[in-house]
Amino acid sequence: MRLLRTAHTELPWRIHEFTGDFTVEDVWALPTPGGPDDLKWLVGQVAEGIRGGVDGDTPVSRLLFAVRWKLGALLGWDKADAGIGSRIPSLRDRLPADLLAGPRGPDLGTSKFSSLYQREDEWAAEMANRTVHAVMHIGWVPDGAGGHHGRMAVLVRPNGRFGALYMAAIKPFRYLVVYPALMRTIGRQWQASRPERTAS
Repeated sequence: MRLLRTAHTELPWRIHEFTGDFTVEDVWALPTPGGPDDLKWLVGQVAEGIRGGVDGDTPVSRLLFAVRWKLGALLGWDKADAGIGSRIPSLRDRLPADLLAGPRGPDLGTSKFSSLYQREDEWAAEMANRTVHAVMHIGWVPDGAGGHHGRMAVLVRPNGRFGALYMAAIKPFRYLVVYPALMRTIGRQWQASRPERTAS
């Protein structure tokens, strides 16, 4: 379920301390019911999907991702010199000392994402290309009924006018195709991992 931006901005996440020049683009409640200490399982699941390059669970979503990657290759949007540490400094450079000294989070392999930090109730990872610098924030929140679930926020800083136009152009596809497919995939994988979580 898509949520208001305030569902992210009104909670005391540490991510707020160093992303004042980013905009909260999307906030979603994730179909991942669990206990108070289950964020580690969700982080592991999301990290595995990122490393594996999961692009959705429908032909339409896979086609959209394929088109995006092809355009990126043709136009140079995703070249190494457009990413973190090249065109864009990492947000790791902005981290408060305690976050910098703490757990960074999982290795995301050869993907465009890299972990920023991980705490008991939140994890953040960043990526950048020619169009945007983006942060994925996964929080673990009480559900009001004695349980907890994940909440995902996407924060962006577009690269100039072109980046802003690009984000506006892909918004309908994100809401109609990409995010619904992503939510189904996350929910299905979460349910499949339930015996493992329970056994732990």
